[in-house]
Amino acid sequence: MFLPITKEEMLERGWDEVDFVYVNGDAYVDHPSFGAAIITRVLENAGFTVAFLSQPDWRTAADFMRFGRPRLGFFVSSGNIDSMVAHYTVAKKRRSTDAYSPGGKTGKRPDRAVEVYCKKIREAYGDIPIIIGGLEASLRRFAHYDYWDDSVHPSILVSSGADLLSFGMGENQTIEIAERLRNGENISEMRDIKGTCYLCDTVDTPYVGVECPSYQNVCENKREYAIAARIQQDEQDFFRGKLIKQKHGKKMLVQNVPMPPLTTAELDEVYSLPYMRNYHLVYEAEGGVPGIEEVKFSITHNRGCFGACNFCSIAFHQGRYIATRSKESLIEEAKLLTKMPDFKGYIHDVGGPTANFRMPSCVGQEERGLCKGKKCLAPTPCKNLVADHSEYLEILREMRSLPSVKKVFIRSGLRFDYILQDKNDEFFKELVKHHISGQLKLAPEHCSAVVLDKMGKPHIESYVKFAKKYFSYTKSIGKEQYIVPYLMSSHPGSTLDDAIELALFIKQQKLHPEQVQDFYPTPGTISTAMFYTELDPYTLEKVYVAKTSKDKSMQRALMRYFAPESRDLVLEALKKAKRFDLIGNSENCLIKGNSVPVYKTKNKADAKYNSSKGKNYGKTKRKKI
Repeated sequence: MFLPITKEEMLERGWDEVDFVYVNGDAYVDHPSFGAAIITRVLENAGFTVAFLSQPDWRTAADFMRFGRPRLGFFVSSGNIDSMVAHYTVAKKRRSTDAYSPGGKTGKRPDRAVEVYCKKIREAYGDIPIIIGGLEASLRRFAHYDYWDDSVHPSILVSSGADLLSFGMGENQTIEIAERLRNGENISEMRDIKGTCYLCDTVDTPYVGVECPSYQNVCENKREYAIAARIQQDEQDFFRGKLIKQKHGKKMLVQNVPMPPLTTAELDEVYSLPYMRNYHLVYEAEGGVPGIEEVKFSITHNRGCFGACNFCSIAFHQGRYIATRSKESLIEEAKLLTKMPDFKGYIHDVGGPTANFRMPSCVGQEERGLCKGKKCLAPTPCKNLVADHSEYLEILREMRSLPSVKKVFIRSGLRFDYILQDKNDEFFKELVKHHISGQLKLAPEHCSAVVLDKMGKPHIESYVKFAKKYFSYTKSIGKEQYIVPYLMSSHPGSTLDDAIELALFIKQQKLHPEQVQDFYPTPGTISTAMFYTELDPYTLEKVYVAKTSKDKSMQRALMRYFAPESRDLVLEALKKAKRFDLIGNSENCLIKGNSVPVYKTKNKADAKYNSSKGKNYGKTKRKKI
């Protein structure tokens, strides 16, 4: 049974009021791939009554009063992704569809949804407890660069007026907050809950922990912003992380240490809760909710990512430590999927943030946490790395042997560099044979070592090595399968020369990417800090950043140099970089044309021009174009 979404449904359950109203910027989808579904089911399982307020009309406070005043408070989230990312492309153009809204229609939630919702709740109920969480709140918990405004915003706890912020995945801190509210504790006194942020007067600032540059300082000084970003990233380890403080005017934002990740037993319980595994039936007439399609028959087996790419927010949100479900729990969920009426025999994914991580990257993590300021896989794998796919492979084998299961695919991201570190190739071979639907999607992202270092990614040689083995194994079983590489343009550190190097790599590898992705500066990542400050937070050295639309367009066009619509921009880029050797009719060239610089005279009538030598025989001035 779905949670009540109207007052009538609440009353039908015999409830005169609810303990909590959960406000969400997405349509109501009760599936464990949706954070709102997990948090509300966890609350329900702990004995709380919860109503689900999905995509309320934010233009007045009336919709926020739909269920009456909740007994204990409101939980607020913008949905599965940041509302600004949901609404706008990297070019800051309004998106035409919304996968998390009924019928894929846009306009169902406001920009900066968490802030807007909280203000309407305050308008309706005054000082009622408000707890914000989910990705938007989690990634904006400190002063942060907002790409859409091109300015630094304060912590979302300040701008929303909420009482507490729950960062990370949130189950355990949510239950602790709820239980303490039920026991009569004032939310303003809850200053010791792990995985939460609160505001206090500066005189009440805790003595422990580490303080990062203030909101005022990071607004005025980009070097200070870079320093703050590094501190915030480095302390996101539940084992060794410290409490973090950041002054906001007369208030101090305090982030308590992260909540430890759920144990295997806790994760198993979370995923065993009675999810409906579909969108609410109220959306049927509008065509359902598109966001369910990719995940309806998918299984999440892990959380966290020790890959920690600089442009990815997972490490800041979920953490780098790998938490996993048991084999038994995963097989039970697979069996449950096979009994669903619309199951066609295909499990679409058995994955997570990174599909092939099932264990800590090294034994030392259990004693000291993950290394501060270092990466497990980049630029080269750590000598202490332990790569082992044996348990993951056992799970996949058992799933694909279940009655009614035709195929088990892996569609989450795979770390190909981690696969190469496994001395046993059994997983690699069975991946190729059983778990790919014709195309394997990988993310080398770039080929320039300089850019990959800024991304926190392995150098391209590992991708080339993986691809060679992949096609060898594919050929050996008589299949025709491909690799679809994700590539990114305009990441901080990527110059025009680097973009040309990437275009040459694409040509050499005979790739024809249909779509390419510009770097998107979203809150809470090291790469976004680089984009804003033009500094590397870990070295404070200058970083080149392509910020103008022309620079971005040229880098993007180079990745599709072969497309007729890219020709003019590619030609302009090659001329700007003085790479005339790549313009011509030889196999090495990116585009056809005259490889010699062309000169234009101010007076065509009295100038004679020899285009083959670039020599002006007249006396007029010439201008290189």
